[in-house]
Amino acid sequence: VQLQASGGGLVQAGGSLRLSCAASGRIFSSSVMGWFRQAPGKEREFVAGIRWDGTITNYEDSVKGRFTISRDNAKNTVYLQMNSLKPEDTAVYYCAVRLFGVSSAAETYRYWGQGTQVTVSS
Repeated sequence: VQLQASGGGLVQAGGSLRLSCAASGRIFSSSVMGWFRQAPGKEREFVAGIRWDGTITNYEDSVKGRFTISRDNAKNTVYLQMNSLKPEDTAVYYCAVRLFGVSSAAETYRYWGQGTQVTVSS
């Protein structure tokens, strides 16, 4: 499985961005796509996850109500719509895949994309 993340950029606080993660290779319905982020000097943290069949989603508390994860199976792509962005959302965002079950533990994700930078100015 190969993952290609895109959509990052510079936005003012309160603005929106949509990240995309295009997957190639064998993706099972039970696979889970997760979005993580890592700010300078901080550990990588879970942002959101979705089971490939769309039946389960999970969000980190600080993004609930602002971020929405979704997928387009026909395009093998998962999206992260980010609204009401805050300066503390600034980070490199990564998409990743694990085989079963939504999890916030980065070490359980097997495949990783290259990351896309999101910068939110105040």
